[in-house]
Amino acid sequence: MTEKIATRQAYGEILRELGEEYGNLIVMDADLSGSTKTAEFAKLYPERFFNMGIAEQNLYAQAAGLALSGKIVCASTFAMFATGRAYEIIRNSIGYTSANVKICATHAGITVGEDGASHQTFEDISLMRNIPGMTVINPSDAVAAKKLIRQAVEMDGPCYVRLGRAAVPVFYGEEDDVVLGKGNQVRDGGDLTIIATGIMVSAAVEAAEELKNKGIDARIIDIHTIKPIDEEIIIKAASETGKIVTAEEHSIIGGLGDAVAQVVVKNHPVPMAFVGQKDVFGESGKPDQLLEKYGMTSSDIVKAAETLI
Repeated sequence: MTEKIATRQAYGEILRELGEEYGNLIVMDADLSGSTKTAEFAKLYPERFFNMGIAEQNLYAQAAGLALSGKIVCASTFAMFATGRAYEIIRNSIGYTSANVKICATHAGITVGEDGASHQTFEDISLMRNIPGMTVINPSDAVAAKKLIRQAVEMDGPCYVRLGRAAVPVFYGEEDDVVLGKGNQVRDGGDLTIIATGIMVSAAVEAAEELKNKGIDARIIDIHTIKPIDEEIIIKAASETGKIVTAEEHSIIGGLGDAVAQVVVKNHPVPMAFVGQKDVFGESGKPDQLLEKYGMTSSDIVKAAETLI
């Protein structure tokens, strides 16, 4: 895991490809196309790009209208403003109507960094997975992001894609299968399972190496699709390893941890530990320093695993 690419960068790159393949693909933005990486699409297909200005409610309302008129729409802004400021519009105009809109939101989580607490959203996965019929995707690296965004565009119906600001390690290869709705076992192990999503998958890989040095054999699963969640791979892990740690750059309230716990308690209860943002707001700072302060590093995963062992 040497190369680092932001998942928002991968989004910009795959949009260029999809724009050529899908003549009915519309891309929309809220005056942040340089940051969300939709600017490249705008240069290539200006007639199919709409900058709606700093008006997120209008962005998603009009995205719904275009989708219900037969278009495929990727509508982007920062995750805080998409799921926060425009939640009611997304719920009623996109979710309720099953509009074919892909809410591709960037700058999620605490790794927004210096932008501070007002821009760091830890609630977005929880909000989106509560909307009936909404698919929720959180890619772990650039390769997975491209594959999953392509599949999101190919599917019919509303979808939330969570993308990050910071560059993160690339560990999937182009030949690897990353399939919407199916978790990926990144590493086998028998002592416990670390189930991670988004940028925390690479942290889980680092944690597994440290745990190996301590004589603990950890299985790692990448749950890139939070909804619909892959129950089969979770139940199998619970039954075979007997302990589960979840890791997410999101609140432990309502996110991956809760989703996994619902599956586990219903099918095969085992001890669990949860790594993620606790019930606090963030602050301005360097991404790595913030991850350390708020307990979302490989070391925090190791500590959580050791409490179960």
